[in-house]
Order: sequence, then C-alpha cells, then structure tokens
Amino acid sequence: MESIIHLAETESTNSYLNVLLKKEQIDEGTIVIADYQKAGKGQGGNSWESEPGKNITCSIVLYPFFIEARSQFIISQLVSLSVIKTLEPIIPNTSIKWPNDIYVGDKKIGGILIENILNGKHIDKCIIGIGLNVNQTLFTSNAPNPISIKQITGKEVDLIELLQQIRQQILLNYTEVLKGNNVNIVNQYMNCLYRKSGFYAYKTETECFKARIKTILPSGEIALEKNDNRVQTYGFKEVEFVIP
Repeated sequence: MESIIHLAETESTNSYLNVLLKKEQIDEGTIVIADYQKAGKGQGGNSWESEPGKNITCSIVLYPFFIEARSQFIISQLVSLSVIKTLEPIIPNTSIKWPNDIYVGDKKIGGILIENILNGKHIDKCIIGIGLNVNQTLFTSNAPNPISIKQITGKEVDLIELLQQIRQQILLNYTEVLKGNNVNIVNQYMNCLYRKSGFYAYKTETECFKARIKTILPSGEIALEKNDNRVQTYGFKEVEFVIP
C-alpha cells in the first residue's frame, strides 16, 4: 500500500483510518490526507476549521506495541516535536503549547489529536491526527487565535512535500523512542514548550493565578509552580493558558 492515501473529502481522516484498520493491515507510517474534512476534530471534541485544499489535515498510523499505556504521552511529545522541527526552517518562534498544540508566538498554527487502541497494558495501534494551517489566509470561525504559514511568510507551500517532511520527522523521532532514547525526546519537547520560562496567567474553573511551568510529568500532566512556591499538577482541560 502507498505511504500516502489522498482523499478529496472525508468525515475525518482519523475515522477513515479507524475503519480501514478494521478491514486490513496497513503499513506502519501510512498517512491519510484529505483536501476537506467535513467533521474534523481537535482535542476535547473541538472543531477544526480548514478551507478545502489549503491546509494539511491528515492522520498517520503507528504500531507502538513496545510502549505501555501508562507511558503513552511520549507519542504526543514525539509527534508535536516532529511538527516543530519541520516548521523551524520555514517560520521562526514556533513552540508547543502543552499538551500538543503548535504555536507561533501567541497564535495557533496547528493541533494534534492522538487516539490509542490498547491491547492489555500496551498500545496496539495509534492513530495520529494532525491539522496544520498552511495556505489559508482567512479564518471565519470563532477560534480565538489562528494563523497560517502563508500569513507569516507570504508564500504558498506545497502541501504534499511538507507532509512528507513531517512524516519523515515523525518516523525519525519514533525510531529514537523505539531505541529507548525517550530522555532525548522529552528534553527537546521541554525546550520547545510555549512559555517554558517565566510566570504567566492561568485559569481553572475556580481561580485565576500566575505560575511558571515546573515540568511535564510522564503521564502528561503539567506541574505549575505558583508565586507562593506551591507546585500543583493538572490534567488536560483542568487548566487553561490565559492568552492575550
């Protein structure tokens, strides 16, 4: 099977891969890309706006059976790091907003949605959805801070070429994890974090406060150190960055 399956339209590339995997075994690293997703999703069920044919909306399949379910956040780290490394030569000031949004300055250029299918204590299959704003220049949804590569550089980008570069970088970092070099991936992820140093505003359902990122735990939780030196951990959706 080809490493890239190109669709004109689908409900969602993650859903397409899910159905395909139930029918047949496909090569690890296979990517499904769609010109248009009718029901593209982001983290937590949020919708993802994408003008047809302008951006990367894709999903890639991995079989990380060697990774235990309790350590699955390393996949999120290696994938978001791979997107950052691909974008670095094209645009400056890229970062990873915990857990795996891709930012340029204070604006969101990409998002990642990972679905793991478990077999006992290990991950049997992993479907990685990536949305990346590339050639779109007008955003009409209520998303607060979108930006695209073309808005930054003024230049059109070849979507398939960029996709191949992202795929290559993912497989490179995936091989590092396969070899047991998790520490290298984790350290690079930490170095690429949005607001990785200094105190910034955060909010939960009950409070607003200033804190700095102390660390990201292997579970994926974020540990924030507040002004009074107290360190508190939060899971995804339990705390939000306050962005101007």
